[in-house]
Amino acid sequence: MSELPTISKELSKEKRYKAACAQAFALCNGEPNFIAKAGNVMALLKENFDFLWVGIYIVNNNALNLFVFQGPVACTQIAHGKGVCGTSWANGASIIVPNVDEFPGHIACSSASKSEIVVPIIKGNEVIGVLDVDSENLDFFDEDDLTGLEEIANILANEVF
Repeated sequence: MSELPTISKELSKEKRYKAACAQAFALCNGEPNFIAKAGNVMALLKENFDFLWVGIYIVNNNALNLFVFQGPVACTQIAHGKGVCGTSWANGASIIVPNVDEFPGHIACSSASKSEIVVPIIKGNEVIGVLDVDSENLDFFDEDDLTGLEEIANILANEVF
């Protein structure tokens, strides 16, 4: 696969996510290696949005285990129902956290993280992982992020895992 063009920051966030979803699908199409696919999708998101950290945790036994990511060093294991990621996994629902310091039980992998969004990756009726995104800014994530990242999680579920 050749290099993909950078998504213009002049586009609305909604259009940037649409372009990112098209590129994510193109990155996965025909690639047999699921690690390469997931890693490239994380790089695509990190390069085209102002995220501090973006990555995937996958369900393994009774914990979420760190999979591929872009950004600072991260926590490697998160228990079911713990922190934002574990809560999203337990509830099977996306969570937007405007201020991580106000989320009960937040797990601080990086002190630079100020807000977070976590989207479950669902295959069939089962949560198989979560897409976790952190920002250095308070109240960074909105409905456009939610819609766009839920579509990315859907692409991950269907094209990667």
